[in-house]
Amino acid sequence: MRTASIARSTAETAIAVTVNLDGTGIYDIATGIGFLDHMIEQFSRHSLIDVTLHVKGDLHVDQHHTCEDSAIALGQAIHQALGDKKGIARYGEAHAPMDEALARVALDISGRPVLVWNATFTQPRLGEMDTELFEHWFQSLAQAAGITLHIANLYGSNNHHVIEGIYKGFARAMRAAVAIDPRKADAVPSTKGQLGG
Repeated sequence: MRTASIARSTAETAIAVTVNLDGTGIYDIATGIGFLDHMIEQFSRHSLIDVTLHVKGDLHVDQHHTCEDSAIALGQAIHQALGDKKGIARYGEAHAPMDEALARVALDISGRPVLVWNATFTQPRLGEMDTELFEHWFQSLAQAAGITLHIANLYGSNNHHVIEGIYKGFARAMRAAVAIDPRKADAVPSTKGQLGG
């Protein structure tokens, strides 16, 4: 089983996260931000990656540190669970419809972290979460996990549907990318013989 646990403690947040890449989508999420919990739950359920993520953050300041650090810790855990990356499909892509909204996510577990973000929101908050933090969450996760990540909301008018489609698309793309291809289970999927750099 490809699992990893990360404990991360700073003056701003205390985080414990465990992932199982070969799971069934079981989750236990408590960040202190209800809407973020809902999105990470969607990620776990639709990627089939088991995620336990508990965060105690300085929400009396604002949500920035909790969002950023939760993504960093989750990304680090995914990176660690991938190990030497032998046999993974490496690439994943998904179109995720959410009612009137349609998101497109394409990613490469390349070891070269990049986020290309093409999504906007027409309201500043969803629930109690600042919508500007979604891009930063994905940027932080991509950096920590070593993922090249392209996210686009193709269309949609309901802000909740837009971001939920993005998280579900990310989940489905990750599910494909971390899957083991039995035809090349002993090889790193790169002509270089390694991923990254």
